Amino acid sequence: MVEERKDSVRGQMLPGVAGICMFMIFMTMVNVYAGLRGAYGVGGGKYAVLGLCSLLAVGIFGLLRLAKWGWALVTAGCLMLSLGDFYFFEKTHVGFFLVRALFSLLFFLYLVRTEVRERLR
Repeated sequence: MVEERKDSVRGQMLPGVAGICMFMIFMTMVNVYAGLRGAYGVGGGKYAVLGLCSLLAVGIFGLLRLAKWGWALVTAGCLMLSLGDFYFFEKTHVGFFLVRALFSLLFFLYLVRTEVRERLR
């Protein structure tokens, strides 16, 4: 019975996954724009952010196709975004970073559920 259920839900996207993808593509676009405008400096930090954003964008489109590699990239991206925002909150004490970190952490916890993983191809 359990194996039959797994086959019937495989390939069907949960609405939360689509919402997470929309949030993450928005955050990716904001970080690319900030990187190109020089918010991360002119050195290696700028290119590191642009490289991570490129990986995250590829992962988002993979997750929308319900690929396991896309899920892995977006899950890691959610965790890294959350950790980075917690770090910025600790350094600057700006509440915006705490709220964004909590949202990213919530999305990470949603993505690691077994209901999400069993729907991937």
